[in-house]
Amino acid sequence: MPTDRQILTLAQWLSPAYPVGAFAYSHGLEWAVRAGDVRDAPALRDWLSDVLSHGAGRADVILMAAAHEAEGLEALDAVDAIGRAFAPSAERLKETDLQGAAFAGITAEIWGGELPALTYPVALGRAARLQGLPLLLTARMYLHALMSSLVSAGIRLIPIGQTDGQKVLAALTPLCEKVAEEAVGQGLDELASSAFLADSASMKHETLYSRLFRS
Repeated sequence: MPTDRQILTLAQWLSPAYPVGAFAYSHGLEWAVRAGDVRDAPALRDWLSDVLSHGAGRADVILMAAAHEAEGLEALDAVDAIGRAFAPSAERLKETDLQGAAFAGITAEIWGGELPALTYPVALGRAARLQGLPLLLTARMYLHALMSSLVSAGIRLIPIGQTDGQKVLAALTPLCEKVAEEAVGQGLDELASSAFLADSASMKHETLYSRLFRS
């Protein structure tokens, strides 16, 4: 069973207060709202459910697990290279690159350990191993934090109320658990994405003249 310290460490790492800049990214959601693909709370729930099950949510956990199991920096760099190659657009690459570098820098300064600039899920997986944090718990809390950040973006973009936003997050929580449990046991050979609309939205977001978010 995870200890209180482990849970609280992950709560700190994945808190909106941790300075990785997650608030600046919508993961392509801004384009989807502009295009009319996401108009209300049920549509937001469905969109994010697909991101979790068939897109970046599942893929990030697979990358995180590979980083957690990587023996040495050479193996870790190989996982990170795959994570960068897997990004579907320039903005999504920047999103994971900048958040990962920020996470690695602040975490290494506070907790120590060899933690180079890596893509976000790879950096988190490596840091969890260095601090002896359970992989499954890390994956569950990461997915919940990702959904929380994107729900917050949806509240601002659609817009929907805070209560509806929290209903969406509560509805997605069991799926965060399910995806984490399935993906932690999958290897890099099973890395895939079929969330085509979300990936396409992240590409189209690059063409927006005015925007609130960086992706």
